[in-house]
Amino acid sequence: MNESENKVITTHDADEDSRNQEIKIYVNGEIVHRDEAKVSVYDSGFMLGDGMWEGMRLYNGTWAFYEEHMDRLYNSCKAVCLDIGLDRDGMAEALRMTAEANNMTTDVHCRLMVTRGVKVKPFQHPSLSRSGPTLVIIMEHSKPVNRLKSRGIRLASVPQVRGLPHSQDAKFNSHSKLNCVIACLQAEAAGADEALMLDPHGFVNTTNACNFFIVRKGEVWTSSGDYCMNGVTRQKVIDLCRANDIPVFEKNYSLYEAYGADEAFLTGTFGAQTPVYDIDGRIIGEGTAGPVTHRIRQLYADLVKENTAS
Repeated sequence: MNESENKVITTHDADEDSRNQEIKIYVNGEIVHRDEAKVSVYDSGFMLGDGMWEGMRLYNGTWAFYEEHMDRLYNSCKAVCLDIGLDRDGMAEALRMTAEANNMTTDVHCRLMVTRGVKVKPFQHPSLSRSGPTLVIIMEHSKPVNRLKSRGIRLASVPQVRGLPHSQDAKFNSHSKLNCVIACLQAEAAGADEALMLDPHGFVNTTNACNFFIVRKGEVWTSSGDYCMNGVTRQKVIDLCRANDIPVFEKNYSLYEAYGADEAFLTGTFGAQTPVYDIDGRIIGEGTAGPVTHRIRQLYADLVKENTAS
C-alpha cells in the first residue's frame, strides 16, 4: 500500500458536502438550524448515555428497510422502559418533516436519537428524568467515499471484547458506546482503521462499528449472533445468501479462520458491504472486494432498489 492508502479511514467516511453546513435538525418537535440544535447538559443521554438510536438511509424519498429499523428502535426502548412519546405514525411524520425541511430525497443518512430526557438532578436513577424523552433527528447529505468500495479496511484484533448479554447486550443500539470507543482507540494505536472485537469466549464477533463476515472456499461465515450487534444489514445479507444459494453460516470461529479467509467484509447501514484489506497485518485475499463480496453487494443493491421503489 502506498502512503495515501495508509491513511486511516473508517466505514463511515463520506464525501464532503457543503450543504450539510446549513442543515435543519429536528429537536423535540421543532425544526431548527444545526447551529441552534441543542439539548440540556442535564439530558440523560449527555450525562449517562441513557438512550437508543437508529441509523437509516434515504433512497428516492423512501427509508430503506424502515420497518426493520423501527422494530429494533421500539423494541430496544421497550426493553429499557423508555417511552419514546411517539407512535410509529408520529415517528414517520417527524422524519418526513425533517427531510422536507432539508429538501432531501436520496443519498441521505439519518441518525435518529432518543434519550430518557432531562434530569432534575445530575445523578443516575431513571426516575430523575421527569420531563419526557428527548428526540433528535439529524439528516445529512451523505455518500460513502469511493475508496470504501475498492481499498479495504485495515482491522486490528483488540483486547476490548463484546460483553455478555447480562452485562450490556450488544443488541441494544445504545448511546452508551464507550466499549466501542475504547476498542477503536486500541485499533488506532495498532495502526489500523477499525477494531475487530472478539466475544467473551475468544471467537470473532464484530468490529467497533459494523458486523463482520468472512468467505472461505465459497462459504460465507459470520458470528453466531449471540454477542453481536442486531444489524439490519447483517440480517439482509444472511437472508440474501440463503435465497440465492450462497452457503452462509452463523457460527463460532476464531482469528485462525479469519486470517486464512479468501475474503472479508463489513456490513452496516451506511457503507452496505465494505471490504477488508487486512487483519493484524495479514492481507485477506487480494485486499479488495472478492467475487463473493461483489455478488452480495449487487444482490443487496438490488434489494434496496426493490425496497425503496415506491
